[in-house]
Amino acid sequence: MAPSVTPNDRLALDQQVCFTLAVAARDVIALYRPLLEPLGLTHPQYLVLLALWQHPGPLPLCVKDLSGLLKTEPPTLSPVLKRLETAGLVPRRRDPTDQRSVLIRLTPLGQALRSQAASGPPPPIRRPIRRQDNPTCNLGPTLLRSGC
Repeated sequence: MAPSVTPNDRLALDQQVCFTLAVAARDVIALYRPLLEPLGLTHPQYLVLLALWQHPGPLPLCVKDLSGLLKTEPPTLSPVLKRLETAGLVPRRRDPTDQRSVLIRLTPLGQALRSQAASGPPPPIRRPIRRQDNPTCNLGPTLLRSGC
């Protein structure tokens, strides 16, 4: 039989910031899905494109720098970049001055997708995310309890 959880149990799910943030992240991604599907993008692909769209000029960006912008590890980006390359939105090339580094840039199709994305509905973050039927989306009390 599983141990019962008391209201002040530090190991209860509703006491965990990590659980609350995971649920909130899933809910935010779900809000974006209907906006990204017509563009043929997943949420991770969209984040990569946002970073590339804000990168100035035609110069390529190395994957290491892109991973820094996105606060992720370069190996995490590899499958996302591969799918974006397959879709014709970015090419990946080895840096001729450092073969360990991979450079990416937007193709004309990738650049054109920016105006298509900008002409769609505004990002859903402007709508309230908190759902009354899902108390884990209410971050305030959990973050306060954690000392954040």
